[in-house]
Amino acid sequence: MGFRHEWKHTITPADLRALRARLGAVLPTDPHAADGRYFIRSLYFDNLRDKALKEKLDGVDRREKFRLRYYNGDASWVLLEKKTKKGGLCLKEQERASPEEIAAALRGDGPRLCQSEKALMWELGRKFIAEGLRAKTLIDYTREPFVYGPGGVRVTLDYGLRTALSPTGFLDPGAPTLPVPGEPVILEVKWDEYLPALIRDLVQTPGTRSGAFSKYAACRVFG
Repeated sequence: MGFRHEWKHTITPADLRALRARLGAVLPTDPHAADGRYFIRSLYFDNLRDKALKEKLDGVDRREKFRLRYYNGDASWVLLEKKTKKGGLCLKEQERASPEEIAAALRGDGPRLCQSEKALMWELGRKFIAEGLRAKTLIDYTREPFVYGPGGVRVTLDYGLRTALSPTGFLDPGAPTLPVPGEPVILEVKWDEYLPALIRDLVQTPGTRSGAFSKYAACRVFG
């Protein structure tokens, strides 16, 4: 999959309820969602100078982030993901991480990851060595996903954001977390070549701003 378009908006709890009803009446939910939603846990990496955070806050045109992620508390299936942003477009690459690779990533063991034959794992290992990349922030949230075939559209409603004072509890679904200040709700819209007018109309909410929110930046408030 290549670069995709992406809109991201912060919305109100009232908008969430209205969009849930509006989208649910027209669009199917992602088939991987149980009861229309799933739980996501992510662990983001950054270097000693907080390069990923600063580039996001400064609006750098081309930037990237690495993260580990799993769903619905199932730490037996963890993905390493690299997300690249360029000119308003987004590219996500991913590989499944083995228990040994996860352990190496959590302790910042670049030489071990550079032994991997997986391209992303090797790249993460090189960044551990060359840039001092390390695990920084754990993020939990609930997602309600909707899909639409024409245009390859995916619409998600994210809420219940929580983060931890330390990333060390990534593999422990019961690790203590804290709610993100303001209890933000995020609407994301992603599509391939074009955004159908139907979707554009469905997601309209008054007073929202595109690109106004970063889960990673919001969760770095605790360190």
